[in-house]
Amino acid sequence: MKVIVHGGAGGVPDEPEPRQAVLDDAAAAGASESSVVDAVEAAVHVLESSPRFNAGVGGAVQSDGEIRTDAGVMTSDRDAGAACSMLGVEHAVSAARVVMEETPHVLVSGDHAVELAADFGVETDADLWTEQSRERWEDYETPDGSPSEHLDWLREKFGGSDTVGAVAFDGDEFAAATSTGGRWLALAGRVGDVPQIGSGFFAAPAGAASATGAGEDIAKATLTRRAVRHLEAGYGAQAAADRAIEEFGELTGSRAGVIVLDTDGEAGSAFNSDDMQTAVDSGE
Repeated sequence: MKVIVHGGAGGVPDEPEPRQAVLDDAAAAGASESSVVDAVEAAVHVLESSPRFNAGVGGAVQSDGEIRTDAGVMTSDRDAGAACSMLGVEHAVSAARVVMEETPHVLVSGDHAVELAADFGVETDADLWTEQSRERWEDYETPDGSPSEHLDWLREKFGGSDTVGAVAFDGDEFAAATSTGGRWLALAGRVGDVPQIGSGFFAAPAGAASATGAGEDIAKATLTRRAVRHLEAGYGAQAAADRAIEEFGELTGSRAGVIVLDTDGEAGSAFNSDDMQTAVDSGE
């Protein structure tokens, strides 16, 4: 099993070595699995449980002081599922897998997504706060009132994009998964690219991709579909990743990153932010 993972595209982290160790563990966890869906779920679980990343524990806080998680998963036979705007769900990727495997839908949101996940054994009462995120939130003079009043407050504060993701290939089938806590101080209820097929994640017979970065612009540019389209045109994984990020930058002027696997089992990654840490493991 070949697995590549990312820990988000953004600034240079304060402690890159410990973060890299978690990413290495995540890739190894995925590579030890026997199916591609199990592989991306296991890899993302490791990252969702680490407070060093913006997914699951330690996720970003929205304007109402709540942490909401989103995730999506897709296989190369076009099965897909996503779940978003969930309170108390550390392993959002597992909720997305429930949507993919247990429902006729591709996206379930909010309280209903939480109830669905709980019904299929996903923990839904996790404490996603860390000491660091609580201290950061308490430093703000938080708003009261209507959404428009929240918008006035957060316009200069909205940011951050350490989304996590994984892509797996077993020689026959691909899977991609992406999970996030969103962006810091987004409007309550905001949903970005992560649970949108072709934006935060995408898989097809030619390969699969997971993205991270400026979510609204990733959604507008359908970054992962763009990367896989380059695989379909005959580019290898690294060339497809490079070309997708180059196009993304030209279209949006924003920062993002993408990881890719192709049918040769080659891994590619590219970013136009200051940094994006990745790890690759083939289970050997």
